[in-house]
Amino acid sequence: MIKHLNPGKRLSGAVISNGTLYISGQVADDPNASLEEQARQVLAKIDSYLQQAGTTREKLAMVNIFLPNIMDFDAMNAVYDAWLEMPVAPARATVEARLANPSLRIEISAIAEI
Repeated sequence: MIKHLNPGKRLSGAVISNGTLYISGQVADDPNASLEEQARQVLAKIDSYLQQAGTTREKLAMVNIFLPNIMDFDAMNAVYDAWLEMPVAPARATVEARLANPSLRIEISAIAEI
């Protein structure tokens, strides 16, 4: 059975299937905010989906981070590292990619075990 969280016409915010949570790419609500604030907003959304699915950051298996400007890598990592605070980090990829809205500075998707 598949459960859709925050379903929409084109995508669901997240999907639960076979004990796994798949979180779609999340972006900040305020595209005019700094990279650091956008990252905090996105990570808060990921926390919300983890909570809705009954799981935690410790169960993250994979995180994908998309930055339109790879020069934001260090600033993003400062926010990410403070958020993660785990002895063992999940698998992760960070890539430079153009996002749908040019004002957005970060997009993150994730996969977690439930």
